Order: sequence, then C-alpha cells, then structure tokens
Amino acid sequence: MSRRAAALDTQQLLLFEAPAPLPAQAPVVARPTAPVGTPASIAPPTEPVSIASVLAPAVFRHPLADREIRLHDHVVAYALKRARRRSIGFIVGTDGLSVNAPKWVGLHDIEAALHEKSRWILKKLQEQRERAQRMQSARVEWRDGTSIPFLGETVIVVLDARATGAVLNAAADALPGVPRLTLHVGLPHTATPEQIRDTVQSWLQRQARRVFEERCAHFAQQLKVRVTKLSLSSAQTRWGSASADGSIRLNWRLIHFAMPSIDYVVAHELAHLRHMDHSPRFWDVVRSVLPDYEQARGSLKDGLVPLLD
Repeated sequence: MSRRAAALDTQQLLLFEAPAPLPAQAPVVARPTAPVGTPASIAPPTEPVSIASVLAPAVFRHPLADREIRLHDHVVAYALKRARRRSIGFIVGTDGLSVNAPKWVGLHDIEAALHEKSRWILKKLQEQRERAQRMQSARVEWRDGTSIPFLGETVIVVLDARATGAVLNAAADALPGVPRLTLHVGLPHTATPEQIRDTVQSWLQRQARRVFEERCAHFAQQLKVRVTKLSLSSAQTRWGSASADGSIRLNWRLIHFAMPSIDYVVAHELAHLRHMDHSPRFWDVVRSVLPDYEQARGSLKDGLVPLLD
C-alpha cells in the first residue's frame, strides 16, 4: 500500500502472479500473491477447492478473448497480452480472465500454469458471474413509482410537477412492510428516464455530502485528526480513500447504506490519517470508535448497490 494513500475497495479484482521466471524455455509455475493494496483475506486459497461444489460445466468468455482452454470440462476463453515483465499474471475481473505473460514464455507454459491454478480461477470466474447477475437484477428502471435505497430504507420516487427540485417526505402512519419515505421530484409525468435519473442522483449526492461532512466531523474529533478536504467519488472499485495530507474521498453511493456502514467507511478512512496501512495498530484505532466494526464491514460487503446509470 502506498505511504501516501490508503483505500477501501468496493469489489475485489483478483491478481494472480507467478514468481520470477526461470531461464528462457524453462517451465513457469504460477503462485498466487495479492496485489499491492489488496486485503490479505482475499488471497487465493491454498487448500483444494472441489470443482463439483463450485459450478456446473460452463463457458466463460472474455470479450477480448484470443485464446481458449478447457479447465475441468469448463471452457475458458481468455485475453492474452504479451508484456515486458518477469512473471505470468492472471486477472479475474468482471469481463473474465485476462493473462499477462512475458514475451519469451511459450503457450505451453502459460496453459500449464492455468491448469495448475484452474480450481481457483473457475471459482472466481463463477463468483464474478453471480455478482454480475445480482447487479443486473439491481438495475433501476427510471419511472414514476420506482424505488431506491437511501440510508438503509426504501424510497419511492414520485413525479410531482408541483415540487421544486426533490423533496423527501416521511409518512408517520405507514403500514407495516410499506415504505414510509417518498421522494417528490419536480418533473412532469412526461419526463424521460434520463431526466428522472439525473434529478434523483443529484439529490442523492447532495445528501451524501451532508451526511459525510457530519460523520467526518464527528469521528475526526474522536480520533483527533484533521480533515483538510472532503470530496465525493464515483469510483467503481473503492468506497473511500485517504491521503497523508488529510484529504478524504468517499463514494457517494454509500448513501444507499444504513448509517453503521457509512460510519465504518468514514472511521476507516480517518483512521488512515493515523496509520497509513492495515496494521494491528490501524484496526485498534478503528475499534476505538467502532467496537463492532466487523459487523458493519460485513453488511457493506454483502450489500448490493443499485445501478443508477
């Protein structure tokens, strides 16, 4: 991790690295290592993983695939890139499997490395596919009556030309199981999905800044640190980041989660102003203001952010 900045990831892009290569033409054996800044907990497991327990025979195809291999009856089409490097890198991302290999390494050695780590690769490919399916199911249909999560609650979007901007209303007598929050958006029923999206998203970002400023002030006082600048982020892979100069960036989409999750990310980033690492001392700082931070962190990992674009 950089000494200048620390980051909290929203998702895990997994890197599979081989050790330094042997002399030319010698076999290359892949060995998993986590990328810089990646929590050690997501490093590829060393214990065997049963393919039968991972997935049924399937096809995984990278959109830029130029090579194909069969791993335990599963077809994996991967994108191969030659580069000036000393190791073979395996990246399992949202698009599928990418392989970065030195120019001098033969295809036979690359495929041998793929077979050696096939169980882990297949497991992670399936996890990425399941995540993509969950995200697709979370896609918002921008129309009158659509719902979005806000601070852990469901908000119903109501097109109301009489409203100015966007106004949040809370029903005091809502029935059990019925959302109590409605967001009245100052648009006619003829508004396009893009107009509705932009108006609601702007409102969410304003709420995010308001809440983040309040929580940063709260935890900065407890941790005796100084936040020099707070910025909103739209990053796809990070919930937040902190720099040694006191600059904090927080993903505005955190506003979808309940306050314990937001507090965890805020406390996490402010704790980095004391320790720019994830050492035991760092976690002691987080625990000093959030004794049950593990529970909030778990909720954040399990939560699904709606696709607003």
